[in-house]
This record gives sequence, C-alpha cells and structure tokens, in this order.
Amino acid sequence: MTDKLIVEKQGHTAVITMNNPPANTWTEDSLKGLAVVVEELNQDKDVYALVIRSTSEKFFSAGADLNLFADGDRSVARDMARYFGEAFETLSRFRGVSIAAINGFAMGGGLEVALACDIRVAEEQAQMALPEAKVGLLPCAGGTQNLTMLVGEGWTKRLILCGERIKAPLAKEIGLVEELVPTGQSFERAMEMAKAVEQQSPTAVAACKQLIQNNRTHHWDAGYILERELFVDLFHTEDQKEGVNAFLEKRAPGWKNQ
Repeated sequence: MTDKLIVEKQGHTAVITMNNPPANTWTEDSLKGLAVVVEELNQDKDVYALVIRSTSEKFFSAGADLNLFADGDRSVARDMARYFGEAFETLSRFRGVSIAAINGFAMGGGLEVALACDIRVAEEQAQMALPEAKVGLLPCAGGTQNLTMLVGEGWTKRLILCGERIKAPLAKEIGLVEELVPTGQSFERAMEMAKAVEQQSPTAVAACKQLIQNNRTHHWDAGYILERELFVDLFHTEDQKEGVNAFLEKRAPGWKNQ
C-alpha cells in the first residue's frame, strides 16, 4: 500500500483520496497502490461503488511528475507507461460503479484517471486538459482511447492535438463529464450517486457494466447475444430472487452480492 492514497469505506462505498500534495501527481508507488486497492475492493463483496477524490483546494490531479522524464531515459518511460496503464485499466475494470469527484485542475494523467471511471462529477471552477504534446509526450494511460469514446474524434483532437484546456461547463456540454456542480460539492454529489448504486443489485450492476463496456472491443451483434446470456446467468444468483421478491412484497431488498 502507499501513503499517497487514503482509502476508507462509507457504507457500501469505498472512498479513495489522492494524497500527494501539492498537485496530487502520480508516482510509481501511488500507481501500483491504486491497482492493488482496486483489486482488493473487487474481492470485497460489501463494496458496491468507489469514489476517487482530492482534498486539495486547487488540484484534482496534475498527472505525472515531469521531472521523471527530464533526462529522456527510455527505460523510465517504458516502466511509467506500464504503471499508468495497469493502474487505470484496473480502475476501469472495477466491478462496481466508479465515480470521479473533480474539484480542480485535472491535467494529463489526472484527467486520465477520471476518464477511467464510469462517471465524472465536476465542480464549476474545474479545468481539464491532456497537454502532453506541449512537452513532447502523449497521453499513455488511456487518454487517446477513453476520451474519444466519450466525446468523439473532433473534440479529442482539439484537446490533444491543439492542446486546448477546457473549463467544466464546456466539459459538461461535450459529454466529458456527466454532471456539473457548484464549487465544493463534487464529493457530496458523487457520494449521493454512490448511495443510489446501493439500491441496485451489485451482481446485476456488474453484469450491466460488462455489457456496456463490451462494445468497446466487440461488435454490437455480440453484445446482443451476451446480453441474453448474462440475463439468464443472473437466475443463478441469490440477488435475482431477492430483488424480484422484495419488489413483489413491497419491501427494500437485502442484497448479498452473490
């Protein structure tokens, strides 16, 4: 584990707080730690959602520390690219719902960690960019792929190829973030969303998330087939019986996540 990430549980939600002041840059230690944390949360059946946040007043995360790349060492570049990729891909595969509470500057790898989440809530003063090309680099932690899936090629090229930095209201308009909130309210709103996830069957949510993300790598036709298969698979779970019977009996369900 790493002291650059603070992990706590609030009900069925895990809260990961980035803790590397002043700008919450990512390091080998924190990237490896994130991957381990998410893998452990995947094994914890009591966790249904995950919120990643910052307590910095200015930064969500500024991404990588450029001092690492100052001497042009290719072995360092290769290792860091792998650490970034493995950490954020693991986050993307989290079986529950992941929510980024963006309260400030989200730059480079700091935006990429938010792009790896399922949902992004941004405060009105937040700013976002993938400025790697300005310093002779490129986004190597999913930025070119995940941003394109969210906002399309046109806006992805504006942000990456033209180096544009955008403010939260425009990010909401183009679909980069799902919700815009006043200053200081991103974490509260993210936790409200996480609380709503708790009302859903965690086994059904995991299956639905798998299906939604399936079209990133497979044709729609394959998704239609998988959809029907996973629907039937849910009938092997206790949560399916619990959910239907709780509804018919007009009571709140007691999920077992199995």
